[in-house]
Amino acid sequence: MAETVLVIGSGAREHALAWKLAQSAHVKQVLVAPGNAGTANNGKISNSDVPATDHNQLIKFCQSNSISLVVVGPEAPLAAGLVDDLTAAGVRCFGPTAKAAQLEASKSFSKDFMIRHGIPTAKYKSFTDPKEACDFINSADFRALVVKASGLAAGKGVVVAGSKEEACKAVNEIMQDKAFGEAGDTVVVEELLEGEEVSCLCFTDGLTVAPMPPAQDHKRLKDGDQGPNTGGMGAYCPAPQISKDLLDEIRETVLQRTVNGIREEGAPYVGVLYAGLMLTKDGPKVLEFNCRFGDPECQVILPLLQSDLYEVIQATIDGRLAGSMPVWLEDHAAVTVVMASGGYPGSYNKGLEITGLSNAKDLGLEVFHAGTALKDGKVVTSGGRVLTVTSVRKDLLSALEEANKGVSVIEFSGAVYRKDIGFRAIAYLKQHRCVSSYSSRHLTYKDSGVDIEAGNALVRKIKPFAAATARPGCNAELGGFAGLFDLKAAGFIDPILVSGTDGVGTKLKIAQACHKHDTIGQDLVAMCVNDILAQGAEPLFFLDYFGCGALDVSVAESVVSGIAKACQMAGCALLGGETAEMPGMYATGEYDLAGFAVGAVERGCMLPLLEKITAGDLVIGVSSSGVHSNGFSLVRKILEKSSLELSSPAPPECGKRTLGELLLTPTKIYSKTLLPILKSGHVKAYAHITGGGLLENIPRVLPSSLGVTLDAHCWKIPGIFSWLHKEGGLSEEEMSRTFNCGIGAVLVVEKTFAEDVLKDIRAVEDAWLIGEVILRPAGSESVEIKNLTAALNGTEAQPRKYLSASVCDGERPAAEGKVRVAVLISGTGTNLDALIRSTRSPGSAAYIALVISNKANVGGLQKAEAAGIPTKVIDHRPYSSREEFDNAVDKVLEEFSIELVCLAGFMRILSGPFVRKWNGKIMNIHPSLLPSFKGAHAHKMVLDAGVRVSGCTVHFVAEEVDAGAIICQMPVPVKFGDTVDTLSERVKEAEHRAFPEALQLVASGVAKLGEDGKICWSNQQI
Repeated sequence: MAETVLVIGSGAREHALAWKLAQSAHVKQVLVAPGNAGTANNGKISNSDVPATDHNQLIKFCQSNSISLVVVGPEAPLAAGLVDDLTAAGVRCFGPTAKAAQLEASKSFSKDFMIRHGIPTAKYKSFTDPKEACDFINSADFRALVVKASGLAAGKGVVVAGSKEEACKAVNEIMQDKAFGEAGDTVVVEELLEGEEVSCLCFTDGLTVAPMPPAQDHKRLKDGDQGPNTGGMGAYCPAPQISKDLLDEIRETVLQRTVNGIREEGAPYVGVLYAGLMLTKDGPKVLEFNCRFGDPECQVILPLLQSDLYEVIQATIDGRLAGSMPVWLEDHAAVTVVMASGGYPGSYNKGLEITGLSNAKDLGLEVFHAGTALKDGKVVTSGGRVLTVTSVRKDLLSALEEANKGVSVIEFSGAVYRKDIGFRAIAYLKQHRCVSSYSSRHLTYKDSGVDIEAGNALVRKIKPFAAATARPGCNAELGGFAGLFDLKAAGFIDPILVSGTDGVGTKLKIAQACHKHDTIGQDLVAMCVNDILAQGAEPLFFLDYFGCGALDVSVAESVVSGIAKACQMAGCALLGGETAEMPGMYATGEYDLAGFAVGAVERGCMLPLLEKITAGDLVIGVSSSGVHSNGFSLVRKILEKSSLELSSPAPPECGKRTLGELLLTPTKIYSKTLLPILKSGHVKAYAHITGGGLLENIPRVLPSSLGVTLDAHCWKIPGIFSWLHKEGGLSEEEMSRTFNCGIGAVLVVEKTFAEDVLKDIRAVEDAWLIGEVILRPAGSESVEIKNLTAALNGTEAQPRKYLSASVCDGERPAAEGKVRVAVLISGTGTNLDALIRSTRSPGSAAYIALVISNKANVGGLQKAEAAGIPTKVIDHRPYSSREEFDNAVDKVLEEFSIELVCLAGFMRILSGPFVRKWNGKIMNIHPSLLPSFKGAHAHKMVLDAGVRVSGCTVHFVAEEVDAGAIICQMPVPVKFGDTVDTLSERVKEAEHRAFPEALQLVASGVAKLGEDGKICWSNQQI
């Protein structure tokens, strides 16, 4: 399930953090305290008035509002020990402790620390007496012209003097005039270093450091680094002045050495460490440390982060950073320009209206708010630094040009901003001939925008994905000019080849907007293989086409890995593909997909059987997973007029995901589940409900003289269609001609066989009898759908019964008289699917009343929610012991009056007290024939032992792992050439049959655990 995150702070940095966190599929809501106008009711993001300075109130707020993570933006709360207090109260928090934050909170401590641990820095001395400080300035054997207030001064407590007199004046202003309050009780006088100033930040979990791309801030108010110092007037990233070798040096001599040193001093550093550096002729030297993201550095670094920020933060907190290193967008540059109030950094007016914000967004820019507020529905100024406008482009010059365009379209009275952000980098690049007309060197293919090495890198990454799809007839090895398939080796005798091609359409726009690329590949495969099923063909191999303007290897890898997984689901090999990098054809971040599937069917077994279809045949509808991959241009048009964003929570009737996640639910693949049924001889026709909806696809498999009449009350219509119907004001015809309306495929069967076929389908998919074939009068429509509007509006009605009521009923059975079951999961819940389907049968003795997961946002939770089953997430990590976690689970089981528990991929070992309390009421499934091959690597042990039969075992859970009384076993032959993956797939199919069977045996009372720990069987038929 998605989580709620709280960000502490009110500036543009906090807006950027909230913006990036909101992109995570794990996050349903980001609260910002106190926030600003930019974080007020912005999709997933909204403001909170909880006082961040009152730690007790903040703790109570987090506990009562189920805050799963607190991210601290500014330095003051860190120095005040907010992380310490929240952590002590059991609230997960991202940032260093107060002791570790001394690196920023005390310049004096920081300088002494650097000397202790050999970290390169400027010469210095600390003073509490202004006279002594001035004497030192006048007598030092180095240029002691940098004066720093030792405490926190909001990034402004540093004066770089032009002379000794100016330095002494700064000492007196800081120490005697209290220019920065108590922060200036101690001053640090430093050597004036010369060189290029840069910012090097990293994530660290206290052991590992993960450097971010280096950035450069611009402190002076005016162009050319003129005017007074500010908190920062802009930044760019990455800084070309820092080569890879130099960054490696900084990582080891500064970042890693700092993390190691602070850990040795008893204050492990977890969070973001920021090193402000001067690149001197003697190497990089530390000017200062910050214990959080810089502002405005944050606004140029986070847009280049490709990884999920929420996942990176969790890995950092959990000490798993070494195995979850963040991935950054390469060959791009980001520039942010700060817009400040007139008079800043001195006094300035507030409450001035800001206009043109939407114009900047239309240019493809991100506007992060700092000193803004809402007044009478308008955005107004409320601080010195008001906004930052960020652009990400292929190069620094383009990024600066676009950022300046954004600034030019935003207006408020007296606005001040620089137009030369990145000028040093541009000069550096020109000096090193990186920005030129290419006249002094030969052009390369990469200069045109095509990166051959990136393409080769992608092929290397996706080869293992393709190899995993190998099947009889094909080894699925990429790299040749063409792919081969041996039909005889696949078992065909007299085959007809069947081919299909399709794309994903503008569903790609949704995936790209949500930065979620791992499921779109399933859509592509499904659209092709579901089509060739209409001829009764088994899909054999698949080829893909991926076109883009600039190849982003990580995105392409995510897409192709999804294609490969979908090919495995469909039973076809990923035989090859084409990756086309075409500069200028696509905008940054955009790509297009096409797929090609080839299948085969034995001659004489092809569908549809047009000559056999007659009036009176029945129509079976197989459920879709949602919108699938058609109609998304209309979906996007509805979104434009809707108040919801893709990041908004989905409508209440659609579950607990975001709207974007809901729309990206992948298209179902029907080949493995329906092909055996299509080959049974009882099916006359199959139609894939694709583009054209119900109205245009069913007639494609019917004789012209026949049509169908359907009753929409006979099937369950997913909530997303009701929302689209209502939000878009769509007519009944528009709905049924554009969308599948909950039916992904239809089968035409003779009435005599309809009950048996429906039963077979329901063993693997949700399905209903939804209509019948009728004679079609001349000039009439081929498809008539009754009650569609009523069903979309949720109007209750008695559906037409085409057979007996028990066969036609497709709804969840009532719970009365049935055993209440909870299913515990940790992942996708493949066995959960089988359990849900089996308990929907009218004869089932069990009723799934609850699904519990110890991990949020896993696939099994989404399946349960789609089935209308209540879900609970109980994260095991905050609990200090197994017993404590199990007690929390037990409490929820009691609340839901659970009588029986099924473990379906639950990756936790249950404690003794819990097992004893639920003795005889907990069932688990193991992927071997117990008592052989216990433990986590059963399939490998089976293959290593050379046995010829494996299988699965459903057993009661005992305190000893995999040792409980056996309820049910199902054998699976081990084939020659089996791998762990191929054996695992066949055993999973057996599990899907065995677990429901065992659940029925126990729930019906046929099998129970005796006092002696053995199975007792009743006298009922087993």
